[in-house]
Amino acid sequence: MKQLYTRWGRDVDPEHVLEEYPRPLMKREKFMNLNGWWDYRITRSRSMERPGVYDGKILVPFSPESALSGVKRQVKPGETLWYRRSFQHPAASGRDRILLYFGAVDQMCIVYVNQKRAGSHKGGYLPFDLDITRFLKEGENELCVQVRDVSDTSYHARGKQKLKRGGMFYTAQSGIWQTVWMETVPEDYIRELRCRPDYDKKEVEITVLSDAKMDVAVDLEGKLFAGMTNIPIRIPLERMESWTPEHPYLYLYTVVAGKDRVESYFAMRCFTVEKDRRGIPRLCLNHRPYFQKGILDQGYWPDGLYTAPSDEAMIFDITAMKEEGYCMIRKHCKIEPQRWYYHCDRLGMIVWQDMVNGGSAYHHWFVTYAATVFGLLHIRVTDRMKMWLSRKSPEGRKEFEKEIKSTIKVLYNHPSIAVWTLFNEGWGQFDTARLEQKMRALDPTRLIDAASGWFDQGTGDFQSTHNYFFRLGVKPEKERACILSEFGGFSMRVKGHCSTMQMYGYRIFADKKKFRRAYRNIWQEVAELEKDGLCAAVYTQLSDVEDEVNGILTYDREVRKTRLQKRKEQIR
Repeated sequence: MKQLYTRWGRDVDPEHVLEEYPRPLMKREKFMNLNGWWDYRITRSRSMERPGVYDGKILVPFSPESALSGVKRQVKPGETLWYRRSFQHPAASGRDRILLYFGAVDQMCIVYVNQKRAGSHKGGYLPFDLDITRFLKEGENELCVQVRDVSDTSYHARGKQKLKRGGMFYTAQSGIWQTVWMETVPEDYIRELRCRPDYDKKEVEITVLSDAKMDVAVDLEGKLFAGMTNIPIRIPLERMESWTPEHPYLYLYTVVAGKDRVESYFAMRCFTVEKDRRGIPRLCLNHRPYFQKGILDQGYWPDGLYTAPSDEAMIFDITAMKEEGYCMIRKHCKIEPQRWYYHCDRLGMIVWQDMVNGGSAYHHWFVTYAATVFGLLHIRVTDRMKMWLSRKSPEGRKEFEKEIKSTIKVLYNHPSIAVWTLFNEGWGQFDTARLEQKMRALDPTRLIDAASGWFDQGTGDFQSTHNYFFRLGVKPEKERACILSEFGGFSMRVKGHCSTMQMYGYRIFADKKKFRRAYRNIWQEVAELEKDGLCAAVYTQLSDVEDEVNGILTYDREVRKTRLQKRKEQIR
């Protein structure tokens, strides 16, 4: 593969890597960023014995497979990846706690502080934290992380990663791939905020979660509201500003509990399915029909793989899509760092968030070509089909259910998220109706695409179709909204901006004029279908990724293949 760099990747300063506060929804005044150069070693065994010597330096939080890490070596299932660095004990009073945070580590890790096991985590996409106070000493301390990643050889969530990349699967990455940081907190501190806006009642419910019982003061735009930890605080809004992509208004607030203080924000909006005058179910924003023009986003970078090289790079992708006329991004088979969602919140980009599917079996012909026909004919899943689809591993099912709960918990407070996607196509699909109800119980405020693409089981809020090969069409149902959750995928190589010689896509164009004409025409088709009941459409995709050259942007984000399409006002 040819190594491509983005403009932000070329400018990465190892001494100042992704320095922004990593969790804007719960921001404290001070934190210690641990990104930068760490020692690393890759051993050809699963031994628990820590290495005596290291192979060299790795730039955290870039995975060792990425160019920006400085390593560019794949970690295999039978190997162990070790990290080590030192840090100074944060200045704190004797009763303060020191919390260590990891944005994400792929897939399984054990954390050691001063050669003592401080904790462990399994799951490559979700954040975790550890209280490391009792392991610390005055002066210099050592942090060591042991990582294993079996990638696509097991049932664990792995998204589009594959050890043998190609086509619609991409280079597998491993290890630390999001920011590592520490915070000093009081002995009794705020563990979590849960914020639930009630658009219809014009109020917000804020719950301050803590292991201690404390008085709480909420300062919302200069007005104080009192309460207690672990008890919901209901706050009426005298002046309600609705959040929309055109007007992404955020309410800023501060919470003080005991000696702890955090800053956060929320927005007032609601996503519903409601019938129009003709009885057709419509996707609504704030109770008004709102067509969601969406783009599929894999979240891959040529130089950082899963990790954007900078905050500015993340912002670029979102603003570039807004310039293209898109108001929604479907985050596909990946969970991004919290800052990505923060930028969607403040810039006004609706998000459809996939659960990260896994499982070792993906019956390619069955879940692409055959499934396309079944989906367009609206054929429901039979028991025999379910045998082909189902994730057979009991451990895998249990882990997936646990990660559904964790994903919703981690991302719950982000106002930009409108839809949870339970299963993508026929990827490990099992107990779809039961899991859809479980998700709705966890979060009744958002909509659910239970089976995106095909193998519909009649549950969820959408009749969800993927169509790459046939003329677009719509057949509205009585209750569920009709969405085109993937389509397009037009491919065109741009010389000098591709990382491979291979091409993967659904319609291949060699001529830029023909590509742009086809792109314009297919969106005109979509506009016509909106009249007949189509409520949202997701074009594949935001950028090229390796062999898959069907992006609006090239993989290095240097070339925009389309002409700018101004988005008309959609609220009616």
